[in-house]
Amino acid sequence: MGHPGRRAMLGLARDGERSATELAQAAGLSAAAASPHLKLLRQAGLLHVRVDAQRRLYRVDFARLAQVRAVLDRVWGDALERLQDAAGQDEAAATASEGPARRPARQAPGQ
Repeated sequence: MGHPGRRAMLGLARDGERSATELAQAAGLSAAAASPHLKLLRQAGLLHVRVDAQRRLYRVDFARLAQVRAVLDRVWGDALERLQDAAGQDEAAATASEGPARRPARQAPGQ
């Protein structure tokens, strides 16, 4: 999932069955450059392929995508919650240390 082209192809295939050419174009890749990314997504079980005459049509496996999301939520969920809590505490401390807002002193005309 680290490659932006893979994410673009997966996003497009999520909306419905798409040809390899459509996926490559959406990712801004040539067909030859897209091929290894499609292969990796198939091997990961995130995409299914169906051969239709001369075309290969890809679609997302939503069950597998849900499994991946669940793993990521378990791995990152607690860490992200701790990060949000720490950021909230830092913000509250910064606001408290600023004290009441002060107006800048006025200068007399001509100064």
